[in-house]
Amino acid sequence: MNDILPIILSIVAALAVIGGLIPVLLKTRKNITQYPGTRDANDPATPQGGGTLLEDAPVVPAERNAPAGVELEDLEVTDVPDDVAGLETIQVETPLPVAGRLTRLRERLVRSNNILGKSLLALLSSDKIDEHVWDEVEETLLLADLGTEPTMQLVDALRERVKVLGTRTPEQVKALLREELIKLVDPTMDRALRTDRHADKPAVVLVVGVNGVGKTTTVGKLARVLVAEDKDVLLGAADTFRAAAAEQLATWGQRVGVPTVKSDVDGADPASVAYEAVKAGIEQEVDVVMIDTAGRLQNKTGLMDELGKVKRVIEKLAEVDEVLLVLDATTGQNGLNQARVFSEVVNITGIVLTKLDGTAKGGIVVAIQKSLGVPVKLIGLGEGADDLAPFEVESFVDALLN
Repeated sequence: MNDILPIILSIVAALAVIGGLIPVLLKTRKNITQYPGTRDANDPATPQGGGTLLEDAPVVPAERNAPAGVELEDLEVTDVPDDVAGLETIQVETPLPVAGRLTRLRERLVRSNNILGKSLLALLSSDKIDEHVWDEVEETLLLADLGTEPTMQLVDALRERVKVLGTRTPEQVKALLREELIKLVDPTMDRALRTDRHADKPAVVLVVGVNGVGKTTTVGKLARVLVAEDKDVLLGAADTFRAAAAEQLATWGQRVGVPTVKSDVDGADPASVAYEAVKAGIEQEVDVVMIDTAGRLQNKTGLMDELGKVKRVIEKLAEVDEVLLVLDATTGQNGLNQARVFSEVVNITGIVLTKLDGTAKGGIVVAIQKSLGVPVKLIGLGEGADDLAPFEVESFVDALLN
């Protein structure tokens, strides 16, 4: 009996060791997130055991990759990887063509409650245009959130042209108003998104803004557009403060067929998540990495400093090509104040205007561009997946005047 006891104890000890290793083996996808090199003085330490998880892109049905003109039954499915075989496929969405999205947005903007074009046309078509009418024109422009300087510029130009024109038929008034508004909105600004991959690294797009403006939704919609342009995209869920924000972004990733890097710890360090997302994008040789950040009020210094840190940490790996500020168009001049502060912290390269329908006033487009010298690049008119499109000056002005 004494000879058997040590053997039994050895077996029990071995089983205990194996049992302890099982949880470790089940967490093979978890990576401890940490900054490269020396931390900044105010960098919060990553929570013990915290890390990031790479949410896999869904398995794309064969229909999506079938060559044009080839039926699904004509394709031979071979060499299915072991980790894909048997998984349920998810139908990946594709957006409407750009022309279709622009038409839809234009129609919605025409139906919205914009007062700018209709009011100006009515005033400038009056039988007599005196100082009282010009005062009303000025007031209309200010109420449309055009801003003081752009308003004075437009009124002066209209005064001169109406004086030279003499007669003022509705067609003539609409034509001159259209020309002056197009000049004011400025078609010379570069509104192209910088999403082309570099020789050895992906393009990096950072999306910022205050709470409730639609940042996460914008990231998902834009990812959908980029995928339709045959770009490989990876999403980074650096909004670690809002409940379920990471899951919302991951859901968008599943819908459009791209992976998402997110933290598995509530309240994790957003800069760490952003760093891991860019690192994964480099390793996987994707074309674009899009980083969603937490909503923050522009008057909260600590949060704005943290946003600046997110950008600095990303730049330890790759250049940030595009910083898109998402603004709610209905906030008017308050949105302009937000834009000024954000531009000081992270060097905004483009504006995304959401909710540009309903009570929104189109003048905010001009005010922001004049104040910051930053172009509006994208506009959104709702929650639908196709309610995001490139901003086109002439289409926008035509929608205001119709």
